[in-house]
Amino acid sequence: QVQLVESGGGSVQSGGSLRLSCVASGYPSSRYCMGWFRQAPGKERERVAYINSYGDQRYTGSVKGRFTISRDNTKNTLYLQMNSLKPEDTAMYYCAAAVGTYFDTCAANGYKDWGQGTQVTVSS
Repeated sequence: QVQLVESGGGSVQSGGSLRLSCVASGYPSSRYCMGWFRQAPGKERERVAYINSYGDQRYTGSVKGRFTISRDNTKNTLYLQMNSLKPEDTAMYYCAAAVGTYFDTCAANGYKDWGQGTQVTVSS
């Protein structure tokens, strides 16, 4: 059974940093993409960053240069290092996984496995 468990959320002041982690279990191999998504109250879910099994990364524009996604396949763990946090980064953050090696394959298969979320709150 596939399971994703996030941790590392919390409350910080504007300009601060947090590091989110997501431990994945139940996957037969490392051939899957992983991503971080977020959803703020009253807003649609937004894809923040994602990474394929080769380590290629993509980011949404608002976090480029501030957030870094990485993964440790030996630990089946996904990370999101968030620096220079802003109040608009406040949201519930979720990790998700899609079967596939490359981004186009993952997109076709869809992010079907999700964690329970971890709250990030940034105060001004």
